[in-house]
Amino acid sequence: MSANTADTRSSKPGFRLPVPFWAQVLIGLAVGLVLGFVARTYDVSWLATTLDKVGGIFVQLLKLAVAPLVFFAILVSITNLRKVNSAARLAGRTVLWFMITSLIAVVIGLAIGLISDPGAGSSLTPADGSKPEHSGSWIDFLTGIIPTDVVTPFTELNVLQIVFMAVVAGIAILKIGSKAQPILTLSESILELLQKALWWVIVLSPIGSAGLIGRAIVQYGWDLLGNYATFTADIYIGCALVLFGVYPLLLATVAKLSPLQFFKGAWPALQLAFVSRSSVGTMPVTQQSAIRLGVPKDYASFAVPFGATTKMDGCAAIYPAISAIFVAQIFDVQLGIKEYLLIAFVSVIGSAATAGLTGATVMLTLTLSTLGLPMEGVGLLLAIDPILDMMRTATNVAGQALVPVLVSARENILDRDKYNGATAALVDEVESVYDEPQQNADLAPTPAGVAG
Repeated sequence: MSANTADTRSSKPGFRLPVPFWAQVLIGLAVGLVLGFVARTYDVSWLATTLDKVGGIFVQLLKLAVAPLVFFAILVSITNLRKVNSAARLAGRTVLWFMITSLIAVVIGLAIGLISDPGAGSSLTPADGSKPEHSGSWIDFLTGIIPTDVVTPFTELNVLQIVFMAVVAGIAILKIGSKAQPILTLSESILELLQKALWWVIVLSPIGSAGLIGRAIVQYGWDLLGNYATFTADIYIGCALVLFGVYPLLLATVAKLSPLQFFKGAWPALQLAFVSRSSVGTMPVTQQSAIRLGVPKDYASFAVPFGATTKMDGCAAIYPAISAIFVAQIFDVQLGIKEYLLIAFVSVIGSAATAGLTGATVMLTLTLSTLGLPMEGVGLLLAIDPILDMMRTATNVAGQALVPVLVSARENILDRDKYNGATAALVDEVESVYDEPQQNADLAPTPAGVAG
């Protein structure tokens, strides 16, 4: 997609609102805040119900596509690696940068938590907490990756098991070669169909954001922030430091790129992530944003889906680090150097447990169980979670777009002209990841005898 794509699209027939999409989302957020305040303050039950239904339907529509989208996106991304020169090195560099940025994020989270003492000024007590219905442990995490059948992971939305099956299927297709071409072609068609359908949901983001924000105000109000004021500020400050401090610094020093251009190109994905609170639901836009920023198409189709299920600087690094300190202070448990090192280890190694879905409860329970902290601490944080999850998910998605850009720049396969020409315009449904011709000369053609 060239820098003047917006001009090309504007000439296409069809009705388009004159207001930019990012402005539509902000207007939706503002309207939702006002309506939520009115519904709660004046006890307007029908308005509260409407906001609840609108927000719930929007999230339900996003989640509807999660299971098949993850499966086919991972499957196709695995097979696409065969088209990339030095695919193993690229995959290794991607994982390495995932781990490096996660480690930086968790260190920032620990530092903020230790400096601010998020639980010190709260009136919450252990009695306010409750154990979650399902908790995470390393045994559960490791044994839960392998499904007992091929249907349950899709019906129960177990993303880790879906990823496992997709990786196995993708590798099998590569091993079979040309005989698997019909299956690969069908998988690519289904993936594009899912992305097209998900695009129609994305267009509803301004309406969905109004419902979600309004519902949060009605359910929790502003009083909720009192006991969680320091904790909430810590999460937002930590995410902001990573999002607007660490990432730009890496872009400027490691990749020698303009941070402003990155945020312009990634803006469509960031705004959707903030509203939807779902990395997987945002994945198609994140992938197209990465391509818009000059990342080679075949590499982006691997790195972004992989990151959407494993790369979680907000949910799996900053959040559990600060949360562990908060819970420890509420339950009067002393943490030492060993516990802080364990938090860093869990954040870097166990981040796949978040699986790109709304909320980070699994990652939090995994961290608390590793540290031996009371699981009732999870119940303390559930009420405030929707407010935190918006910023966490935006940070997640920024990292998922950042790493492919960094790796591409380091490997000299980034199209810098496209990067420098990226705009903040909304990625359009007529822009297909698969229809765009590959421009990068460093990508090898499909080997003979392997499905293309």
